[in-house]
Amino acid sequence: MSIKLVGFDADDTLWKSEDYYRDAQARFEHIVASYVDLDDVGERMFAIEKRNLALFGYGAKGMTLSMLEAAVAITEARISAADLHRIIELGKGILRHPVALIPGIREAVADIAADFPVVLVTKGDLFHQEAKVRESGLADAFGRIEIVSEKDAKTYARLFREFEVEPREFLMVGNSLRSDIVPVLALGGWGVHMPYHVTWAHEQDAGGVPDPARFREVANASELPAAVRELAGAAQSAFTSPNAR
Repeated sequence: MSIKLVGFDADDTLWKSEDYYRDAQARFEHIVASYVDLDDVGERMFAIEKRNLALFGYGAKGMTLSMLEAAVAITEARISAADLHRIIELGKGILRHPVALIPGIREAVADIAADFPVVLVTKGDLFHQEAKVRESGLADAFGRIEIVSEKDAKTYARLFREFEVEPREFLMVGNSLRSDIVPVLALGGWGVHMPYHVTWAHEQDAGGVPDPARFREVANASELPAAVRELAGAAQSAFTSPNAR
C-alpha cells in the first residue's frame, strides 16, 4: 500500500464553520449600515481582514479585531462604544458556536481509518480549534492532531518530515482547494476535495489544480471512502510502475 497516511481538514470538512462566520459578517454589516450608506462594506472588511492575517492569523479572534478596525475606519470613528461592544459579542458568538458535524463524516472517517492511519491537520486559533476537536467527539479517531498557523507547501513539507512519510505516500481530504489540496498536490501527494456549500473568499484563490490525476472531487462525505481507496489504488500502481522513482 503506497498511501501510508490520510490527512483530514477540520472546519467545513468535519464540522460546519463558515456559516457562523457568514452570519457574524451579515450582523456586522447591519451594525455599520446604521452609520453609512455603502454597498462595499463587506469588501472593505475583507480587505482589512486579509491585510491583518499576517498579524492575527486565522479564526474568530482575528476576524473580531478586523471587524473593530473596519468599523472605526468605515464610520470615520463615529461608531459608538455600544456598537463596538456588539461587534465584540459577534466574535464571542463565533467562539461559542456548537460543533455540528457534517452529515456522514463520522462514518466516513471510521471507514477510512479501518484501512489507513488518519491524522487531523487544521489551521486557526489554537484554543478554538482544540475546543472544537474536543467537542466533536472525533479526537480519538485520529492518531495525531496538528493545529498550524498556515497550510501551505512549506507547512506540509514540514509535516511530512515529522510524519515520516514521502509526499507520494500522503493523501489529504478537505473542502479548500487553496489550503488542503493544491499544496499537497504540488509536493507530489494526493487529494480529495469535498466542497462546502459556502467558502470564505480568501480560500477561493487557489489557482489551477496541479496533476489532476492525483485528485478527486466528491459531493458528500459518503463518497469519501471510495474516492480515497480509488486514489490509493492509483498510488499503488504509480509506485509499482517501472518508471516510478
